[in-house]
Amino acid sequence: MSAITNILVVGIGGQGVMTASEILAEAAIAIGHDAKKTEVAGMAQRGGVVSSHLRFGPHVLSPQITPGEADLLLGFESAEAMRWQHMLKPGGMTLMNTARLVPPVVELGLFDYPADPLGDIRRTGNPVVAFNATRIALELGDIRLGNTVMLGAIADHLPFPAEVLEAGVLRRFEKKGEQLVDLNRRAFAAGRAGVRGQMTED
Repeated sequence: MSAITNILVVGIGGQGVMTASEILAEAAIAIGHDAKKTEVAGMAQRGGVVSSHLRFGPHVLSPQITPGEADLLLGFESAEAMRWQHMLKPGGMTLMNTARLVPPVVELGLFDYPADPLGDIRRTGNPVVAFNATRIALELGDIRLGNTVMLGAIADHLPFPAEVLEAGVLRRFEKKGEQLVDLNRRAFAAGRAGVRGQMTED
């Protein structure tokens, strides 16, 4: 990565895309980086598509990532991960949830859902790490944990220790009790474990 790290977080409204981007930005700031982010939500409360650009480094002028310059794409939903591939730089990595959450534009018949989002991403030649974050969250007892699972997934692919990001995640739940903190600690660990060994060259 260059001095500036560019991360694009995408998904469907209600998955926690904006919260994930905010936590990532807070983690970068915690270790002394400048960080800027921007968000676009289309009917976010109704399951519309959501994206957030995050850039951090010694000094960041703009939050907007130029197409072809993203280092990492964190895809909370399969089709959205595929749809934003043009934002990645050559060799840029996608970490994606393989679960399919069909947005309203598909249900209304305005767009077709891609038959094989993961296969389409692999054909770009860029590295992709794919796992079912939604299933992991459900196994832990709450689909809302998918946000923390996804942050765990990206934790080992950042230019700072995973523990910095984990601390930022858990800080969000300190006032809600130790049980919730522990549950999110487990979700974060499960996300890290879920992506190990999942590189496309396997």
